[in-house]
Amino acid sequence: MVITEVRIKLMEDNNENERLQAFCSVTFDDAFVVRDLKIIEGTKGSFVAMPSRKLTDRCNHCGSKNHLRSRHCNQCGGKLDEDRATRDSDGRVKLHADIAHPINSACREIIQGAVLRAYQLERERSKQPGYTCSYDDYDSDDFEATSYTQVVAEVSGTKGYRTHGSHGARTAHANTGATTAREPRKTNDFGAGIS
Repeated sequence: MVITEVRIKLMEDNNENERLQAFCSVTFDDAFVVRDLKIIEGTKGSFVAMPSRKLTDRCNHCGSKNHLRSRHCNQCGGKLDEDRATRDSDGRVKLHADIAHPINSACREIIQGAVLRAYQLERERSKQPGYTCSYDDYDSDDFEATSYTQVVAEVSGTKGYRTHGSHGARTAHANTGATTAREPRKTNDFGAGIS
């Protein structure tokens, strides 16, 4: 498994959550994208938080779902037990569950290292005139993505991972020199464009 692209969306300096530095997405093997990873400033430096969802439980009165921080049911207004969330081994309340996450620490280090390097490069790029963020441009047919590896190659003068062009375009592989053609997307149906 190879990380073929990392896209970063820097947060503005005046955001209300000062610890949140950026959102990012990671593409694996030009085939699988994980979006909404967060780069957060921690006490020991920046770290990558995996995409997660808020945990919910059901109201004892009406059975509707409510977030664990809710004090009253969103449907019937009944009072909810404030101590209903489970706790981890350190005694902290568990309010979120990861949607996608690495299984072992080696994989986490690879992902975090690639994301934090891309974050630093994106911060440097953002200082250039005419800078535009590429994070939200996945579905644009005329957009030519600048991949993490292309940026690294420009900065360091070396070739690393495979490069990744825009979706549905011809993709050159830096390691092999081979080029593969992909069929253009014909419909917007579920699974369209998968080859």
